[in-house]
Amino acid sequence: LVWSGDLRQALENCGEMPLPPYIRRPGNSEDALRYQTVFAKNDKAGAVAAPTAGLHFTPELKKELEKAGHRWAELTLYVGYGTFSPIRETDIRLHKMHTEWLEIPSVTVDALFAAKQAGRPVVAVGTTSARALEGTLGKLSPGRDFRGGTDIFIYPGYQFKMVDRLITNFHLPGSSLLLLVSAFAGRGHMLSMYEEAVRNKYRFFSYGDAMLI
Repeated sequence: LVWSGDLRQALENCGEMPLPPYIRRPGNSEDALRYQTVFAKNDKAGAVAAPTAGLHFTPELKKELEKAGHRWAELTLYVGYGTFSPIRETDIRLHKMHTEWLEIPSVTVDALFAAKQAGRPVVAVGTTSARALEGTLGKLSPGRDFRGGTDIFIYPGYQFKMVDRLITNFHLPGSSLLLLVSAFAGRGHMLSMYEEAVRNKYRFFSYGDAMLI
């Protein structure tokens, strides 16, 4: 195969939107718009999935939150396969997370420090945001951008230090994401919430319902 030209354009021409396997159909041009958050930036590529908790936000809801006094700050985590890779180890402590690249602009870093100093809660929209914030502890400096990787694996017993609230969808059994929310809320509490979800036929996964923990 001989090829020359812009690699990103070639991938966009030949590739498909990587929809989760439980959405049993190929991706199409509409998915490129709908399987995306309102705060996504189109000038960058790298993640293999959208942060699905962010799919619940509309421009109107974002404006309402800001009008009510909630400050909005953004970061980028380039979600990789490791986030969705099932845990195959009998001892979960042996599971290894893939490193994912993330970027936190200085305006967001300053907003985080200001919130913590003022005693205001930091609400992470999605497990990817939670991993990005917890994975950069001790690496952030006021007034400075952060760019780097994290392979943090959060499971029950972990003490959250940056994230105080979490908006998240309902996750697959055997996933690192389910362990993260169990670490955040407690395993027993999460089991009762999932029983409630099943009993009331909530929707799971990417296009499913969300909860605020």
